[in-house]
Amino acid sequence: MFFPALFLLSLHACSPKHADISETRKGNLWLTTGDGNTRLKQMQPLVFQQNAESGLPLVEIDASTEYQKILGFGATMTGSSAFVLSHNLNEVARKQVMDSLFSREHGIGLSYLRMTIGASDFSSHNYSYLDPPEGVTDTKLKYFTIEPDKVELIPRLKEAMQINPDIEVMGSPWSAPASWKTTGNMIGGKLKTGVQPAFANYLIQYIKSFGAEGVKISAITIQNEPEFEPPGYPGMLMTAEEQRDLIKGYLGPKFLENDITTKIVVYDHNWDHPNYPISILDDPQARQFVDGSAFHCYGGDVANQSKVHDAHPDKNIYFTECSSGGWSGPWRDDLMWKFKNLMIGNLRNWATCVLLWNLALDENSGPVNGGCMDCRGVVTVRSDGTYEPTIDYYSLGHLSRFVRKGAVRIASTDLSAQNLDNVAFKNPDGSKVLVLMNNKDMSRKVNVKATEGVAEMEIPAFSVITLVW
Repeated sequence: MFFPALFLLSLHACSPKHADISETRKGNLWLTTGDGNTRLKQMQPLVFQQNAESGLPLVEIDASTEYQKILGFGATMTGSSAFVLSHNLNEVARKQVMDSLFSREHGIGLSYLRMTIGASDFSSHNYSYLDPPEGVTDTKLKYFTIEPDKVELIPRLKEAMQINPDIEVMGSPWSAPASWKTTGNMIGGKLKTGVQPAFANYLIQYIKSFGAEGVKISAITIQNEPEFEPPGYPGMLMTAEEQRDLIKGYLGPKFLENDITTKIVVYDHNWDHPNYPISILDDPQARQFVDGSAFHCYGGDVANQSKVHDAHPDKNIYFTECSSGGWSGPWRDDLMWKFKNLMIGNLRNWATCVLLWNLALDENSGPVNGGCMDCRGVVTVRSDGTYEPTIDYYSLGHLSRFVRKGAVRIASTDLSAQNLDNVAFKNPDGSKVLVLMNNKDMSRKVNVKATEGVAEMEIPAFSVITLVW
C-alpha cells in the first residue's frame, strides 16, 4: 500500500491553505523530478529580489494580460473506476483514496469529472439508459432508466462532490440506445433517420435524472469520438453535418423549451481535425447553442486548439481525454510529454480544463469492456485492497492543487524554444501560479520576474516545478 498515512501527511503539509503565500515577496515551490524520486514535493521557498543574476533565461509574468478562465482539472469516473473504488477498497481505504484525489487540504483537489452516458469500453457490460425488449424501438422513452448507474457510479460521484463541492461534471455518450442505430447494436453504426428528436430527449432526460439524484451535469458532448467506429466496444459515427443539424434542429431548441442550462460542447475527438468543430460553429443557428469544442490527445497537434479558438474566440476549448498506459515509456519521457502537451501545451492553447481518461483502474488495467488492455488510471486500486498514485496523479496535482476554479491564465514568456515550456495563472484570491518544465538533460537556473521582483530558481534535468506566490 503506497500512501495512506505518510502520503496524505506529506500532501497536507504542502496544502496552499498552510503555505506561506501571504508573504508577497516569497514564492512556494513544488518539484517533480524526471527520475521519479521526487514527486510533488515542497521545496525551500524562493525570495523575490530587486536584482537578479543577468544572462539567465527569464520568465516574465504579466498578470494584467488575461486569457481564458479555468474550469478545472480531473479525469473520467468510468464504470470501471466506480467499480474498483466501490469493491476493491474497504470504507476507510476508499475515504483515503477519495480524499487524496478530491480534497484541497489532504490531496490534489481535482475539480472536474467526466462520465460516460451509458456504457463505454470501461464498463461492466454494454448498456444504455434505454434498453427496451428486443424488437421495441421506444422513441417515447417509456423504458428510460438510470438504474444501472445507481449502485456504483452515482454514489462515487456524490462522494467526490461532498469532498469538493465545486466539482463540475460533464457527460459524454459513447453510443445512442442500440434500437435507434443502424446496426441495432451499441457497437458500430450511426443514428437511424428520424430518431434525432428522441435522442435529444434522451440527453435531456439523462440531465434531469442525474440532477434528481444530486449530480448536476454542467456540460455534455454530443458523441465521444464521433469519427471513430470501434469494432469491439460502444461507439457511433456522426459527421460534423449530422452533429450540427442535431444541435440546431433538435437539441438546442429542446434545451430552451425545458430550461436546461447544461452547456453543449461539440466534437470531443482528436486534435487532428479542427475543421469538424469549426464547421459547426460557422453555422449561425447551431453556434448560438454551443459553448465550445472538446479535444482528445490521440492524433494531431495541440496547437490545433488555437486554430479553433482563433476562428471562434468567443467559444470555449475543453480538453476531455488522454490516457497513459503501457506504451507511455519510462517516467522521464512520460512526464516530459505530459507537461509539454497536456499540462502546459493545452493551457497555452486555450483549454479551460484538462481531463485525463480513467480516474482509477485495477492492477490489470481494468475491468475492461472490449477496449484498451493496458491503460492506466490516475490511481491504481488493486483487487487486494492496496492502491497507489500513478504519474498521472502527480502531473495533474501540479495544476489542480494550486490553480483554482475561476482562475485565469495570464501572460508568461514563451521559452519553449529553450525547452523551458511554462504557463501562468492568477487565482480568484489574487495569488499567482507558474508551472515550468526543464526538458533538458542538465540542471538549469531560471529567473522569474513578477511585480514582486525577480526570483532565481534551479530546476533539475527533466523536471517540473510549480511556483505559488
